[in-house]
Amino acid sequence: MNHCFLKLVQVEFSLAGLILTLPFGISKAMTNRKTSEKDYLGHRKRLRERFLKAGPESLSDYEIIELLLTFAIPRRDTKPIAKKLIKEFKTIQGVFEAPREDLMSVSGVGENAAFLIKFIIEASSYYLKEKIKKREYLHSAKDVLKYLQISMKGLKHEIFKVIFLNSRNEIIHTETLHEGTLNQSIVYPRKIIEKAIRYNASGLIFVHNHPSGHPKPSSQDKEITRNLVFAARMMDMDVYDHIIIGENDYYSFAENGDIKHFKEKYLILKGG
Repeated sequence: MNHCFLKLVQVEFSLAGLILTLPFGISKAMTNRKTSEKDYLGHRKRLRERFLKAGPESLSDYEIIELLLTFAIPRRDTKPIAKKLIKEFKTIQGVFEAPREDLMSVSGVGENAAFLIKFIIEASSYYLKEKIKKREYLHSAKDVLKYLQISMKGLKHEIFKVIFLNSRNEIIHTETLHEGTLNQSIVYPRKIIEKAIRYNASGLIFVHNHPSGHPKPSSQDKEITRNLVFAARMMDMDVYDHIIIGENDYYSFAENGDIKHFKEKYLILKGG
């Protein structure tokens, strides 16, 4: 009996030790997790405060991505993921312009995070597009350029757009006329003028991008622009500009005096 009793007591003490040990281990792990969580939540709060106080210029590229990812990944430290994205795509621009599938190939980036990154770019483009509607182009040229650069920079193929303006120089419509290699046989001045009449437009702005990243106009770009200026003047319409979007720069036919030169040449030919 005594032997059995001692055995029973030994087992009970062993179980008691096990019961006491398990909560201690779990408690320690939970404490470590809370400390780690407190660290990155505090870091996250400081990033937000810096942004609110001084804007995105106060943050490094990876910190901007890190802060953005917190909305898609709220319960994890997003700093390592942001650094992986910058390492993979080189720059913040590379991250935002990367295809969704490529973003998701980076460890830690799931469907929600990839969707958020692409959504930010599209929402920004839409915001700027709405911002310039019914605004006077002569007073919002920079807004137009911002919108165009966001929506057209980094594209792998050429896009040719026309912005139609009314008699008060307000933007009334933007239309993509062509996607692909731009040449003289594709841009039909007559069709553009027909659309301008349909929209009751009196002014036009032409925009296309150079996938090479260099905005310098080719001889064909200049010829196309000249023909468009001539066609518009024949119908008492104005061409305000033809903008070529490059990687980090642009070329404006108006700013460089080309539009004025073509209009003067048209007057000379008309007079002759």
